[in-house]
Amino acid sequence: MKIITFCLIVCLNAFAGFAQEKPAYLIFTVDGQQVSYSKMIDGVKNSDITFFGEFHDNPIAHWLEFEVTKDLFTIKGKNLMLGAEMFEADNQLIMDEYLAGLIPQKRFEEEIRLWNNYKTDYKPLVEFAKSNGLKFVATNVPRRYASAVSAGGFEALVPFSDEAKRFVAPLPIEYDAELPGYKAMLQMGGMPGKPNANAQNMPKAQAIKDATMAHFIVKNLKSGFSFIHYNGSYHSNNKEGIIWYVNKYNPKLKVSTITTVTQTDLSKLDDENKGLADFIIVIPESMTRTY
Repeated sequence: MKIITFCLIVCLNAFAGFAQEKPAYLIFTVDGQQVSYSKMIDGVKNSDITFFGEFHDNPIAHWLEFEVTKDLFTIKGKNLMLGAEMFEADNQLIMDEYLAGLIPQKRFEEEIRLWNNYKTDYKPLVEFAKSNGLKFVATNVPRRYASAVSAGGFEALVPFSDEAKRFVAPLPIEYDAELPGYKAMLQMGGMPGKPNANAQNMPKAQAIKDATMAHFIVKNLKSGFSFIHYNGSYHSNNKEGIIWYVNKYNPKLKVSTITTVTQTDLSKLDDENKGLADFIIVIPESMTRTY
């Protein structure tokens, strides 16, 4: 009886301890093996480019972006470059002037087009680059050109000036409509019974962003440097999107991917999330969102 009672107490204590644990995230490999944060850093530290796919409104993703950046800087030092979807290519001059200390922070934030969550989620990355003398590349296509593609396809870019085309991936844009990510976007393009006349252009607008981000990453990446790029997870999941274009521009580059997902159960990686990236950060579905 004493042995049974002892075992019961141990089991209840173990269950109580488990019930009290509330991890903010766990990390899994592409095939669903749980790994430590340090293993993830070891897995990406020798890559030419690391893509960090985020949920734009997830505080854990943004915190880990900052932590990964700091830890890669500890390893790479000045040979680390940063870049992000959240900044458009025609704002590179403003970014460079601010990072060089030529214009004040107030002027920078007034003149560059910032996302609404810049101060909480992306400013720490920009300020880290500034403090440590790192290059920060504004990789995304200016939204006016993405809007033009959304309305009229890739052909809508042809009439723009050569000056305008400096901020877009080289034309003509290679495009594979059969990529699963683009096909899924096309299927979401219209409501049942109310097809969207421009639905076929929605994945093309995504592709012009992907191609342009890939173009400016590859264009700016220097030999011996590592590049970390922050983007919505949809742009790099399954090594499609930006990475498909990176491989077109320079197939010799070593690319690693990190992505973010949410699950109600963190004890194992859901089957639907396996294969999304080299490292998959699983965050509780109930995690607070920033907006």
